[in-house]
Order: sequence, then structure tokens, then C-alpha cells
Amino acid sequence: MTLRIACLGAGYFSQFHISGWQRMEGVTLVGVADRSPEKAEAFGLPAFDNIDALLATNPDIVDIILPPAGHAEAIRKALARSPQAIICQKPFCTSLQEAREITQLAEDAGVPLVVHENFRFQPWYRKIKAALQAGRIGTTLQASFRLRPGDGQGPDAYLARQPYFQKMERFLIHETGVHWVDTFRYLFGEPSHVYADLRRVNPVIAGEDAGYVTFDHPGGVRALFDANRSLDHAADNTRRTMGEALIEGTEGTLTLYGDGSIWVRPFGALKAEEISPPDQHEGFGGDCTKALQEHVVSALLNGTALENEARDYLRVIEIEHAIYRSADEGRKLEV
Repeated sequence: MTLRIACLGAGYFSQFHISGWQRMEGVTLVGVADRSPEKAEAFGLPAFDNIDALLATNPDIVDIILPPAGHAEAIRKALARSPQAIICQKPFCTSLQEAREITQLAEDAGVPLVVHENFRFQPWYRKIKAALQAGRIGTTLQASFRLRPGDGQGPDAYLARQPYFQKMERFLIHETGVHWVDTFRYLFGEPSHVYADLRRVNPVIAGEDAGYVTFDHPGGVRALFDANRSLDHAADNTRRTMGEALIEGTEGTLTLYGDGSIWVRPFGALKAEEISPPDQHEGFGGDCTKALQEHVVSALLNGTALENEARDYLRVIEIEHAIYRSADEGRKLEV
């Protein structure tokens, strides 16, 4: 069986979606739609300038690659065509209430709605999860991720790639930090409490671009998201991992470096062992976009369990809201 894929949106990030579908077996791209015909036509696929024409191709999967303002309408229209699944980019919808309403609509229609939160599908996090499950560092006690993409300095920050970043009133957490909210959930379980200290470093950015967020996870695990977009880390491509991670347990420590390699140092040892080599993928995030797409295709064709369905992803939005409220109130909050 070959699944028919329709992509809605031809902005910056759509290149990674479309490349992933084009390199995958068992699917065929039936079209790309965008308000700008030139952008849609750039991929050499059937091009449309509106969602209705795109949906008339009767796709099995609708891949929505739009900003949040377009999510609800696009999902409603897609549901009317009863596809086998819908994938929607994050941030999901324009508000928690809208996200809840759209999630319910999809469930009522019996159509799986998956939020395209792909960081948990980056190969290093899948390998870290496996190492934790195998007991490589014993009982996990704490973890930290240092976000250091180095792309946020000066008056021209983000203008060449994603200029709307400068105008987002909520930036660091809403656009970027949610990736690690979800990744920490994937690695350590649902957090019960959060505490946030957020600030703005670059004055041309409307929202926050630096800060600390701590999470209380099950079993006493504490995780720290330590972020500053104006600082960098040692990597030939600072956007590969966007920083470095340290996960510490009773029997050792796992370290993720900017090249995507993972190292384990046994407790008490002076030297670490490489357990996963540097990542060789030249595109975005270790090809995590394609990995998420393959995950959805496998669920449809083989019946494997889906991760990040909309109902589950609502938790990420709820945690995001708690983070901003914690920063505003200056106190630790229960999620």
C-alpha cells in the first residue's frame, strides 16, 4: 500500500518535511499548497494556491506546515475529507482552548492528529532513552540541557532565516523551549512542578531569549533547561543539537555533545567511553523530521503506537503556560 501525502505550507521549514517524504518508501507526494504559488512550485511537485484544491487530491495524510494562526481552519477542512491521519506543526494552534477544541474534533472524527514535535525523534535522544532504560547510569538523579545556538546576537538576529522570531512576544519558551519540555517528558516522565527565571538579552527581540527552567520529574529527578540564544557551544553546526546535555545517575553520567555524539563515564572513573558516534546528517536535527514521519507511517501501516497525538501534546502547552506564570510570579508552580 502506498500512502498519499499532501503538504500544506511552503515556508522555511517545509523543505525538511518535503525532503523527508521524498526519501521515504511507501508514500507518494500528491501536492504542495501555499498562498505563494512560486513557493509551492519550487519543489517540482503538483502545486496549489489553496487548501481546498490540495485536499481534492484525496490524500491519506495531510501534513500541515503552517504558523499557528492557520492550524484550526486547516485541520477542520482536512477532517471533512476523512484522511487516515493529520500531522500539524508546533506551536499547536493559537491558544490552549483552541488546541483543546481541535483535539476533540479530531477525536470525534476518529482521525489521528499528531503534533509535529520532532526533537524527541532526534537520534541522540532515542539512544539516550535506550541507554537510560538499559541502566547505563543506574538511577537517574538529575539532568541539564544548555541551549547555546549562538544565533541571537545583534540587530540582524534571525532576519535571514525566520525574521518573525524578532516580533514574538513569547519567544524562548513558546518557540524553542517547548522542544525540551517534550523531550524531558519523553526521557524522564511527566513533570509535577516547574520554576522559571526568564529574561531578554538582545533588545531587538520582543520576547525573552534567555533563562532557566527547572522541572520536577517522577522518582526525584530534577531537570534544568539552561538557555541563552546569544551564546554558542563547541560544534561545527550549532543548530545540530543546539547545545549540550548532561544526565547524571548513581552509576555514571551521559553527556551529549554538539556533534551529536554520546559519551558515558562510569561513576568514579576519569575517562568516558563514546557509545554513539557524531551525527553525519547534513540537514536538520539528525533527520528527525523524517523520523517522525516514518513513525506516523508505521502506525498507519503496521499498527504501532503513536507518540505525540494531540491529546498528549496538550500537556506540553499546559506546562508552557505554567512556565510563563512561574516567571511572572517568581515562584515554583505545580503543573
